[in-house]
Amino acid sequence: MTDKTEKSEKSAWTGKAALAGAAIGSAALAAALLYASSRRKPKAPAALPAPEDAPETD
Repeated sequence: MTDKTEKSEKSAWTGKAALAGAAIGSAALAAALLYASSRRKPKAPAALPAPEDAPETD
């Protein structure tokens, strides 16, 4: 019977550790995504419109 008790105690501890690890990992991933999106450079402006007095080319 003691083997079963030790196994359930170990199982309970590892289950809690796994949940804590998953929570910490998820929080770290969310923080990394927020940081990366805030550091993103603004997009380049769209192509410049053609000037009205452009030289004629053939």
